Amino acid sequence: MCSLLWDIAVLAFSRHPDGLRCLFFTELWERFSFYGLSAILVLYLVLPVDEGGLGYATDDAVVLYGNYAMAVYLLSVAGGFIADRWTGPDRAVLIGGVIITAGHALMALGHSAAALLTGLGFVAAGTGLLKPNISVLVGQLYAADDDRRDAGFSLFYMGINVGAFLAPLICGYLAQSDRFRDALAELGLDPRTSWHWGFGAAGVGMLLGLIVFVARRWPAIRAARPGTGWSRPVAPPSGWADLSRRFGVIAFFCACSILFFSVLQQAAASLNLFADRYTRTELFGWVFPSSWFQSVPALYVIVLAPLFSALWIRLGTRQPDSATKMVIGLFAAAAALAVMIPAAAAAQTAAVSPLWLLAVYGLIGIGEMCLSPVGLSSVTQIAPARLVGVAMGAWFVAAGLGGKLAGEFSAWLNLDAVDGLADAFARQAGLILVGALLLAGICRLIRDTARRLATTAPDPETPTALLAGDTP
Repeated sequence: MCSLLWDIAVLAFSRHPDGLRCLFFTELWERFSFYGLSAILVLYLVLPVDEGGLGYATDDAVVLYGNYAMAVYLLSVAGGFIADRWTGPDRAVLIGGVIITAGHALMALGHSAAALLTGLGFVAAGTGLLKPNISVLVGQLYAADDDRRDAGFSLFYMGINVGAFLAPLICGYLAQSDRFRDALAELGLDPRTSWHWGFGAAGVGMLLGLIVFVARRWPAIRAARPGTGWSRPVAPPSGWADLSRRFGVIAFFCACSILFFSVLQQAAASLNLFADRYTRTELFGWVFPSSWFQSVPALYVIVLAPLFSALWIRLGTRQPDSATKMVIGLFAAAAALAVMIPAAAAAQTAAVSPLWLLAVYGLIGIGEMCLSPVGLSSVTQIAPARLVGVAMGAWFVAAGLGGKLAGEFSAWLNLDAVDGLADAFARQAGLILVGALLLAGICRLIRDTARRLATTAPDPETPTALLAGDTP
């Protein structure tokens, strides 16, 4: 399967630097591990102890997930700084992958809350090293004025979502499937440990990502980026005024990210529980695990990514600026929550059709393609190269804060009772819409500045080397 996917990628990425394929597959398997864990974590937490879970209250489970999602991205600032100051992005990616794999091993082998929390800590720390720096490597493949840049990040983002699509199917099957539990019983194993097989499968995904990165790094990334061995970013210094403008624009991008991810990350929290409790999980007489719904957003992105990539390339200089694209993504997120209003109302009488969630995830997918890969591209493009790791860390911290909000919003919904869900989703949709309108107004003020900074080098007055920790 990996060989076939690689051959397809060779054709699809023929207009892009060769190193993109290596990073595409590395991130694919890292995201497999992340989304495999996310698909089953909340369900495992709320499952009664006698059924193999930890017996958490629903509110506690979704808040814990929000804290984990925040920590995963909050540590990205430290990961970016470590790469900028000491390791370079290549080595940070490798070390982070090893730590993530160790975290999944702890959760697979340990059957206690302590083992789970320790494993989550390892995964969060490793992701903090890996996540911002693999995006830095992608950004370094393109010149600042390369029209292929957003398209390249869209294809890279498709790799993220191939992993996100496969992970819930495999990890969810191992965790929730009666057939797999019966197989464990036949082997003399406790079927209640099926959840830990799901955690272990997620770790295998990260291990595959490490193998791809090490095996493909030399012929791909080194060929696309000059230098030998591990890389260190090198860039001209930047003036303080110019630096403040650049990070001001990045702050706008981060505000968009917080708002959008407060909706997107509910896929593993409130929408996950809505699918499990209030949505039919049967198709033509075949019952499937509720966690499989979490493959749907990724499937949408896999379908949409090449379309958006082709659209941006076709439009060339006529495509919307990055700030406008991101605001469009926010309106799509507000529309997705609006669709949940009639879905929640219908759930008061009976389990609802899966088409409701398919529509919600479709709108989120459109918004995601307008915001997330564009944000990755824009931050690496605007940030001074000596601080690009820190800037990417800030972008992922914003995503983490959005994840924390997603957990709080999910607890606010009170998913233990279907009554009142429609009103709660309506309030959320209204909040996201107001936020989108405010950011649309700010967008009109800063988009010309953002466009100019994306195509100009930093000013040469105040050394960014000092900010990066280098001595003069």
